[in-house]
This record gives sequence, structure tokens and C-alpha cells, in this order.
Amino acid sequence: MLRAFVEVDRATMGPERLAAKLTAYARLHSHAPTPAVRQRQQPFPEPTQETWRQRYPLFPRLLFVLDGTGPAGVENRINALRAATRGNEIAPFLRDVPVLAAPMTDLLQQGPTAPVWRPVHHPDHRVDWMHIRHP
Repeated sequence: MLRAFVEVDRATMGPERLAAKLTAYARLHSHAPTPAVRQRQQPFPEPTQETWRQRYPLFPRLLFVLDGTGPAGVENRINALRAATRGNEIAPFLRDVPVLAAPMTDLLQQGPTAPVWRPVHHPDHRVDWMHIRHP
């Protein structure tokens, strides 16, 4: 079972473009295909299901690994991710899916299971990658 989507950011794109990935994942989370051909009206039509539910019982958490920049660059990128969480269009996604970020240096020094991950909506907190609830 897929437990996480991992985005490794090596600072090859601007912080705003990195943050735009949150919107793309939110669209994937809510995407439900519409039937190509309408069949006769059924008295109890089946509800439309999100595409990802066909393969996963839960939507995988989203982990951003930040590398290729110093501490100030990491903070800048985390601030851009946090700013992207303020939009109402991705609020349902953020309620259902943990979104965490960690500098590669912390992961190499302490390991990926250590509490080095920062929830993008509360970047002052540190949690482990299996963190479920928002602080």
C-alpha cells in the first residue's frame, strides 16, 4: 500500500511553483470522473467515487523533502507552502491529508522516522512522518 507521495525539491523551481503542487494534489484528491455516456436514468444511481479510491483505502500523505538550498531557502519554501494552504479550494484536502516538509539535511542527520517533519500549516511544530492529526 502506498503510504506517502514524496516530492523531492532540489530548488530547481521557484517557491511559488513548488507551492502550486499542493493545488495539483488537491485536484487529484477530489477528482471523480464523469461518465462518458449517460445511461438510462437509474432509480438509485451509484455515487461518483474519486479515482484514487479505486486503488487506495486512504489518500497517501504528502511529504516535501527540501534540498539544494540553505536554511533561509528552506524557510522560504516552507513559507510558500504554508501560504498555499490558506486557500479555501484546498481546505478539504488539508483536513484529510497530512502535508509535511523536512530539510534533506535533517533527514540525513536524524533519519526519516525522526520528528523532523514540519506540518506546512503549522511549520513551528515538528512531527514524525506518520503523524496523523494536525497539531
